[in-house]
Amino acid sequence: MPAPRVHPAAPRRSGRRPVTSRSEIEHIALRLFSEHGFETTTVDDIAAAAGIGRRTVFRYYPSKNDIPWGAFDEQLGRMRETFAALPAGGSLMAGVRSAVLDFNTVPPDEQPWHRRRMRLILDTPALQAHSTLRYAEWRQVVADYAGQRLGVGAHELLPQTIGHASLGAALAAYERWLAEDGSELLDLLDRAFAALEHGLTPEPAR
Repeated sequence: MPAPRVHPAAPRRSGRRPVTSRSEIEHIALRLFSEHGFETTTVDDIAAAAGIGRRTVFRYYPSKNDIPWGAFDEQLGRMRETFAALPAGGSLMAGVRSAVLDFNTVPPDEQPWHRRRMRLILDTPALQAHSTLRYAEWRQVVADYAGQRLGVGAHELLPQTIGHASLGAALAAYERWLAEDGSELLDLLDRAFAALEHGLTPEPAR
């Protein structure tokens, strides 16, 4: 078996302040992952490129596998708040659709980084086990809302089915977005969840 490819860590440029924000660290890590591969890029490589110590990296992320997911826990907390703020009436799936679109709204200047992030998450075998845990957390937020709206436990069959179906719709939209240059993520998500809301009927011809 060939030895793993080793690439030199980027040296810190003289006079440049060390990177300290989470978003800056993520951008550096995503660039290194894209250029050199996820498995061969180490936390030390990321820390050196950012001009910080590895302890600073671990202050933000429990492991290298968590870096591509960014501030996922905080975003899940915001998603719960979005669900809690929805009006009591209206369609359950319309509420899920609204919350998912809000969760996936990315500022224009972050969209190229988000595309790198999602391509890495979806296409990197070494991340699949960790991704399964993250997907389960996301599904449970949806299932908790569905259970609350239906008046049943979140771990009952129907809320769990809604959680799984919602994750499937989101992943289908993301895969199409990554495959089609120029496509709009929110448009794809909106179409996928509109179909889910209306019983997965085909879209009318345009």
